[in-house]
Amino acid sequence: KGFSSTFTGERRPKGDRIFEALGATDELSSAIGLAGEFSSEKGHTFVDQLHKVQCMLQDVGSNLATPLSSAREAHRKRTSFSEKPVLELEQWIDSYSEQLPPLRAFILPSGGRSSAALHFSRAVCRRAERCVVPLVQAGEADPNVAKYLNRLSDYLFVLARYAAMKEGKEEKIYIKPEL
Repeated sequence: KGFSSTFTGERRPKGDRIFEALGATDELSSAIGLAGEFSSEKGHTFVDQLHKVQCMLQDVGSNLATPLSSAREAHRKRTSFSEKPVLELEQWIDSYSEQLPPLRAFILPSGGRSSAALHFSRAVCRRAERCVVPLVQAGEADPNVAKYLNRLSDYLFVLARYAAMKEGKEEKIYIKPEL
């Protein structure tokens, strides 16, 4: 009938922004799964990190599905989201960034299948973040969830560049069309 339940048992319309955020997060996990499969075929060592990210996205979803306005303390405790995963992403970003040449131009999503799939995941991540930020601003979700998605998009960008470099694939750069 166009309604669904949150983890707290509250019934909300399927068009509610909580379900929009949950759907975007689920789509992000799927996109990362695809990028992980392409990356696994190329023997990339970061595939385990992508799997860990997908597990963290399940925790993100649990937090989003537990709107703070209707959550009892037991719900909040089970679905809280700490800053620790955010800090781990920042360490990963620093580790890969140190190995990359500096950016001198805007790059287009490219660099082979692994890299392009990671770029696609980054774009989906940005959408998920845009869906989550209003929930955080309304006090319905943990601010660390939005921080995690923000850092995750940066991680996926750096990882896309790293995958292209490791595979010896060229990153296509933006060239302003002459009019």
